[in-house]
Amino acid sequence: MNGAAGPAISVDHLTKAYGSRPVVDDVSFEVRAGETFALLGPNGAGKTTTVEILEGFRTADAGTARVLGQDPARAGRDHRARVGLMLQGGGGVDPRMEVEEAIRLYGRLHRRPRRTAEVIALVGLGHVAGARTRRLSGGERQRLGLALALVGRPDVLFLDEPTAGLDIEGRAELRSLLSELRGEGVAILLTSHDLTDVERVADRIAVMDRGRLLAIGSPSELATSSSAPLRFRIDERLTPDDLGILNARLREFNPAATVADEGGGNYLLEGLTPDPGVVATLANWLASRDRLILELRAGGSSLEELYLELIGGHRADSASRPGAPG
Repeated sequence: MNGAAGPAISVDHLTKAYGSRPVVDDVSFEVRAGETFALLGPNGAGKTTTVEILEGFRTADAGTARVLGQDPARAGRDHRARVGLMLQGGGGVDPRMEVEEAIRLYGRLHRRPRRTAEVIALVGLGHVAGARTRRLSGGERQRLGLALALVGRPDVLFLDEPTAGLDIEGRAELRSLLSELRGEGVAILLTSHDLTDVERVADRIAVMDRGRLLAIGSPSELATSSSAPLRFRIDERLTPDDLGILNARLREFNPAATVADEGGGNYLLEGLTPDPGVVATLANWLASRDRLILELRAGGSSLEELYLELIGGHRADSASRPGAPG
């Protein structure tokens, strides 16, 4: 495994622009050996460019990117053999090749590859080992892409949308495999739009938008951050007048506090850190109106809720700046 001192992946003030448009803007993070790190963001966030720099396919304009202690743009063959890249849909493989043949061929590029049969069993391709790759389903192509990334026993693994096209069983198998690899000390950096799977497999998560890193931390750290909103559900919907009175009461804590009616007795409190005083005030006020709290979630946003909050807030802030693009 990773014999280099320090993190397996290190990104320090990384910057990349295409013309006058910055696509990676002063981004910094690290990934340790044995850690699964997820890089999230909408299309155009800068994820792909960041990963391509780490893979050695692009060069940065400023800052540094290191994988296993080396600059990936200048690293030699021995370094590249220690890095596994998941090819989307088994990309780069002659469609006339058989699955087993493709894995064996890629294995020959490495000094100590896994046995072909072992890799096929690892990714669950035994039932199509003799099939030509052009006949594979979308999920089977994903499994082949993962097989090609694993055949060289990598110390660092880059996975782009690894669960795309996989059924429920395939996703569960992938999560189990990633857990095994993490236990072996492999550093895994993945990008994905499947937030549910990310929440299950990632040790830490970074959220990007328009080239900037907006948040980074473990799933629990992000969910319990002070920016996480408070949500509650009551047995009977508040009247507009009562909602106005509640807003006025909570604005004694912070003039920016707002309770939004999300329908069906569900409400969202924003602009206040959900500390004990705020929660007690809310509960007491609802009790005075004879409203029963059916559910209250303080500082426990799901990853999807936090993601949407971060992206929406960042875009609103960007649009409000003078000279911001429309």
